[in-house]
Amino acid sequence: MSKKKEKTEKSKPAPQAVPLKEAISYQEASVVSKTLIDKKAGTVTMFAFDKHQGLSEHTAPYDALVQIVDGEAEITISGRKHLLKEGEAIIMPAGEPHSLKAVTSFKMLLTLIRS
Repeated sequence: MSKKKEKTEKSKPAPQAVPLKEAISYQEASVVSKTLIDKKAGTVTMFAFDKHQGLSEHTAPYDALVQIVDGEAEITISGRKHLLKEGEAIIMPAGEPHSLKAVTSFKMLLTLIRS
C-alpha cells in the first residue's frame, strides 16, 4: 500500500454510533442545524428548535423526510396541520408549501432526497 493511500485511510474517522438526541443541542430562542451528510444524492441534517421557534412557509424542489427525535412539532403541509411527536415521521412532498413550529422544544432529522 502506498504511503499516500495509507495516510488517507488513517485520516478518515471510524464509524461510530451517535445518540441522535445528543447530536445537537438546543439554544434559547433559536433554531440550530447540523449537517450530518451532504452528498450529490441528498442531505441529512439535524435540527433543534427551541419552544415557539419555527420555519415560515416555503417550498423545496425535493421530497423530504422529517423524523421527530425529541419533543413535539406542528408541521403544516399544503394548509393541513400535522402534530408529530418523538418517534413519528412525515414526508413533505416536493413543491408542496410547508412550515414547521415547535409545540415544545423539538429535534428532528431531515433527510432530503435530490432526484
